[in-house]
Amino acid sequence: MEPATGAHAALAPIPANNAAGADINPCSACPVRSLSVCSALEQEELRRLAEILVNMKVEPGHTMFSEGDKADMLFNVTSGTMKLYKLLPDGRRQITGFLLAGDFMGLSVNDTYAYSAEAVTQATLCRFPRRRLEALLEDYPKMQRRLFAMASNELAAAQDQMLLLGRKNAKERIASFLLLLSQRAVRRGFKDNPVHVPMSRSDIADYLGLTTETVSRTFTQLKTSRVIALMEGGKVKINDRDALQDLADGAT
Repeated sequence: MEPATGAHAALAPIPANNAAGADINPCSACPVRSLSVCSALEQEELRRLAEILVNMKVEPGHTMFSEGDKADMLFNVTSGTMKLYKLLPDGRRQITGFLLAGDFMGLSVNDTYAYSAEAVTQATLCRFPRRRLEALLEDYPKMQRRLFAMASNELAAAQDQMLLLGRKNAKERIASFLLLLSQRAVRRGFKDNPVHVPMSRSDIADYLGLTTETVSRTFTQLKTSRVIALMEGGKVKINDRDALQDLADGAT
């Protein structure tokens, strides 16, 4: 795993998207534009946005920024999976969310990041200087509204996690987690089945407030009961969606 090097790390650039005079605006050609903060912008607005961004590629395990670092950069995930986490006073880790293509990260009401961000898989991101993006937002109310909507979605996701941690048993949490990933895939234009689950059992445990052993045992139980099938490449096939939904709802 790479050490935590902060948002200014020398990461692998994607030169085609930042070359001077490039014929294709990287924001116009972005495959997740419809999901991202720039979805409401016109071509001229996209051009101005492209002038301030840097595209980068990160490897699994790379820390983009750490809790308490100066929050001078904002990021839009364009491919791959990132995880957000906080370290508890006793040293344990609580993962607060997984970000997929189209998600935004780095928003903070203070001058420092409230959480750490690490790549789960190889990922590509757009990096924006916070002050320059804030200045651009003043000129584009539509982009402001889009960013507000994304922040609202982030809050809703946090509330969903609180429900998972507070009221559900292990099997209900795993079932809810798989259904949530399936729903997020659909919103991104992908198939809802099989579900891509790139995160480790340890990461899932730290997100759902379980032990790694409990997560592994629960996946095995769901497989044995034929509700799901575990496939290669970190994929989970949902064999019986109704049964999985009943488990998530605590109906069985």
